[in-house]
Amino acid sequence: MRSGGQTTVIQRILEKRAEKPPEIQEDTSATIAVMLRVLPPPRALLVIEGAALLHQLEDLITADVLEIESISDEFEAVSSFTAEFRPVIITDNLELIRKVRARQTNRAAYILYVAELDEGMEREAGLIAGADDCIGRRAPERELLARIGAAKRIAELEAVLRIALVENRKLSTTDDLTRVASRRFFTKHFPREVERAARYGRALALILCDIDHFKNVNDTLGHAGGDEVLRQFGRRLQDELRRGVDWVARIGGEEFAIVLPETNYEQALDVARKLRAGVANKKFEAQNRSVEITASFGLCGLQSVPLGVRKIAENLVKVADAALYRSKNAGRNRVTATTYPCDQNAAKKRSKP
Repeated sequence: MRSGGQTTVIQRILEKRAEKPPEIQEDTSATIAVMLRVLPPPRALLVIEGAALLHQLEDLITADVLEIESISDEFEAVSSFTAEFRPVIITDNLELIRKVRARQTNRAAYILYVAELDEGMEREAGLIAGADDCIGRRAPERELLARIGAAKRIAELEAVLRIALVENRKLSTTDDLTRVASRRFFTKHFPREVERAARYGRALALILCDIDHFKNVNDTLGHAGGDEVLRQFGRRLQDELRRGVDWVARIGGEEFAIVLPETNYEQALDVARKLRAGVANKKFEAQNRSVEITASFGLCGLQSVPLGVRKIAENLVKVADAALYRSKNAGRNRVTATTYPCDQNAAKKRSKP
């Protein structure tokens, strides 16, 4: 009887493991993509004893891959790592690896061991010491870059997971109704998007849009019909954007924000016009009825986000919001576009259907 019971339990476990795991929802993947992009490059300790190899790695690892700090002394490296965690360590020092792994911390760095020889015994020694990956110091640069790239990806995913675990306790990243990003996600991550653009001197644009006369939609179709319109509206916005790069957030009842990274003013204006047309030119279906819906758009764009200027994210929202209200006051169903007024004399305004 006991044996039969154990067999049944084992069979259930095997059946459970054989089940297809649940797929990650598309909105979750999009959220992760945004979080990965806005994170700064992982910080790394480069602890290499050989001067020639050290200079080679310093020249090879660019600032957009890892933010490296070079330390030649083993004891100084341990002290520095203890004082401030680095998610990546690249070293040719086995003793350093052992000392780092021996420390009791709540986070584990990804360690790439650069071995003297690319041989089985050398790699084994590195892995036994606690390295996550090993490579010979005479390996081709392409392979070395690939290993460093893998370390970067793992460090970034670990960082995103930690952020998600912390932040998801406090806020929902996705709007339950429309399945686009939530207002809280926008409030948290749009400033990070601005910081990233400033770090690399990239373009950035923000579009705010508002469904025209949405109260009439609710009055005519009821709140259930209004919800159907909102869901379709969010999907239409997303369908016109670059997957995994641009993103949409619902920031009010019928108000949405569209974030366009690495998109200059003219490009963003084209996107805003396509979004307006995509809403107005095809009827919505709600409560078994076809409904004509239009929306007003306000755009603020920056050719290159300046570094070190305060409150750019906050001011971008204010400028785009002012442009949105100009669209509404000018008759709705139109786009008003403005460059970010770093120089008030250089600001441009356009308001067209």
